[in-house]
Amino acid sequence: MNNKTIAVMVVVIILIAAAGYYVFGKYSSSGSGDAPAQDQKTENVVQAQDTTVGTGAQASANSVVSVLYVGKLSDGTVFDSSEAHGNEPLTFQLGTPGIIAGFQIGINGMKEGGERVMVIPASFGYGTEDVKDADGKVIIPANSTLVFGVKLLKVEPAPAASPSTPSAE
Repeated sequence: MNNKTIAVMVVVIILIAAAGYYVFGKYSSSGSGDAPAQDQKTENVVQAQDTTVGTGAQASANSVVSVLYVGKLSDGTVFDSSEAHGNEPLTFQLGTPGIIAGFQIGINGMKEGGERVMVIPASFGYGTEDVKDADGKVIIPANSTLVFGVKLLKVEPAPAASPSTPSAE
């Protein structure tokens, strides 16, 4: 493993440990056994940490972005990656269907050349549904927290909308 991979793994472990410590502290200190409403909101937040801050264009709503990524379960099992797809970047428009919300939220605000680790709760991932491969094998269990390492390669402006002008007949 190279130093960058080790650094990313350390950041992921720290993020998960910090989240666990915070949740444990809130739940164990409440005498009634009920978690305050604030804890429920915390569980539904995409956490992101830049490991390298980019210097190029910034991704924003409707931008077309190209990224390299590694997706893991919280136990470290890789379920998908750019490497598995021939190191071809994943290119999509932020805010459009087809990419899980947590992934899009985590990329929003990144700058070209930046690298980020994102921890995505199930509510912003695949929720209560198992994700299965073509053979029916579960690759992402229901209610899974997802951890992504992402490198933002390119940001392009949103494509121009086609004006819908009525025909002159």
